[in-house]
Order: sequence, then C-alpha cells, then structure tokens
Amino acid sequence: MSGTLNKVMLIGHLGDDVKMHYFDDKNCVGRFPLATNETYTSKQTNERISNTEWHNIVVRNKAAEICEKYLSKGDKVYIEGRIKTRKWTDDKGIERYSTEIQCTDFTFLTTKKESQENAPNQGQFATNPNPEIADPKQDDDLPF
Repeated sequence: MSGTLNKVMLIGHLGDDVKMHYFDDKNCVGRFPLATNETYTSKQTNERISNTEWHNIVVRNKAAEICEKYLSKGDKVYIEGRIKTRKWTDDKGIERYSTEIQCTDFTFLTTKKESQENAPNQGQFATNPNPEIADPKQDDDLPF
C-alpha cells in the first residue's frame, strides 16, 4: 500500500454539551469533549485501574447542528473521523497546538437518561420475557 491512513474510531461519553460557533449564514462548527475509559488490573497490586482519555471532537455544518440538537453531556456516542493538529497563537503571542478529532461520521448510542433508566433493569430477561408464549419444553405433543 503506497498511501497513508488517518482514521479514528471512538466510543465514549460527552463531557459537556456541544458548543456551537457560527461563521456566516451557511457554516458552523460544533465542539465537545469526549471521554473514553480504559480499565485493567494491575499485576503488582491486583487492583483495578481506570484511566480516562479526553478527546476534542470537532463536527461541521449540518452534522454539527444535529449533534447540538440531540446530544448532551453524558450521552454515549460513536465517532469516526481523523486526527488533526492545528497551530494557533495565544494572547501573549506564544504558539500553541491543539490536537482534535475531525468528525466525519457519528452514531448516537445511548442518552444519559436511557443509561440511567436501563441500569437497574439489566438482566430483566433472564426468565421468559413474554409469559404468553408457552415454553416449548412443556409441550409434549411436538413430533420432534
């Protein structure tokens, strides 16, 4: 393969609401932080360690407006895009760098509200989820 690839896929939770910036009547940019978590067990202490990595997500135009409308802090989302580092000068004239994820595609996974509502109900279908349907083990008239 002679080309290069700059592709990022993340699943995480919004750390804040989408902040919109409008440039003219057609163009806008939405920005929000996304947290991804890594959990592992330390071999030395045998305790569970959790690390959170924060990503700066940038989404543009119509996609930004959709994100602003439907996403809020705590929501879980799948983000696909590319890494972009931009250079800028701060108020004191010092050059700074920011690494961002330029979002090209996204899928809403769960809202914060849905996550909280479903948490106590995990495993609710361990028994027959629809009691009106007879258990096939109890029907002895089956030919097989």
